[in-house]
Amino acid sequence: MANHKYKKYCNIPTTGSPDTGTVALSTPGIDSIYYGTIQVGTPGQTVRLNFDTGSADFWFASSLCISCNVGTERFDPFKSSTYVPTNLTWSIAYGDTSMASGIIGYDTVNISGLLISNQGVELASNAFVIIGDYPADGFLGLAFSSDATIKGFQTPMDNLISQGLISKPLFGVFLGKQSNGGGGEIVFGGYNPAHVNGHLKHAPVNNTRGLWEIEIDGIHIGDNCLLYNSSYLSGVLDTGTTLVLFPQYVANEVARAYNATEKDDGSGTYIINCDVSSFSPLVFSISGTEFKIPSEDLVFEDADSVCTAGFGYFNAQFTILGDVFLKNNYVIFDLEEPGVLIAPSK
Repeated sequence: MANHKYKKYCNIPTTGSPDTGTVALSTPGIDSIYYGTIQVGTPGQTVRLNFDTGSADFWFASSLCISCNVGTERFDPFKSSTYVPTNLTWSIAYGDTSMASGIIGYDTVNISGLLISNQGVELASNAFVIIGDYPADGFLGLAFSSDATIKGFQTPMDNLISQGLISKPLFGVFLGKQSNGGGGEIVFGGYNPAHVNGHLKHAPVNNTRGLWEIEIDGIHIGDNCLLYNSSYLSGVLDTGTTLVLFPQYVANEVARAYNATEKDDGSGTYIINCDVSSFSPLVFSISGTEFKIPSEDLVFEDADSVCTAGFGYFNAQFTILGDVFLKNNYVIFDLEEPGVLIAPSK
């Protein structure tokens, strides 16, 4: 990378550097959810969170919960000596009909030894997540603060930067696969080269929506070019979404290439053959480089040996590059430029 025009990327701190913090991720089941733990308050109370690059709110279930179907931990603000209450409330709704609401306060947050002071926290008194037995207690949003439901709210990443806790305004994401032992990690302030397989490729980010949105140059499956030199299809890198979600017209083309059939439940998902031996990878061209999803990661098999495709569609004119993509590709997210560096992961 020494000759790359983005020379600032030559000296990115790596895991273990004093100005980084690494959060280990767990992924129960079939690589559908990734979560990690942090501590909130004084003394610290552990909460398990979905570290979500597709949203910017920082919320979790609290002892004030009236109805919360998330996780098992309940943060109790009355047991924290550093908690500062406000008279503000919040609410958020996600694209899959999940929702949460509650009150806002400020407290100390410990992210793998990086101690943020006076962090705004959204304490849920109500939360509904559509996924049954959801293991996380809430979300730590890693999108841009402009995407937060409360305007002017500083995300944990914003405060890690402004309080000088990390020297580089970026974080590296590795999502593991159950087939390789599962897990994963997020390195705040740096990245882990042990999980990078090849050269990191730079892609500029359009954060107009407050999201990590990059341009997709093309999509192909074997010799079947579905999209070539596109100037109108972008992709949002989203750790909080399991599948790759396309606009419907693109999803239908992908489904046709894999002989998948749409489910009749209105979910925008497809039934696909569980035998992937004849499948070609799903390939995305980004900044002139190909990034692949291997055929074995294009199916999710349920208890009845029925397989759901690792792709679907939703009502938008951009693509969501969810965990199916991200568990095959390492990404460094840079808030300063903004931009990302992507390479196949290992």
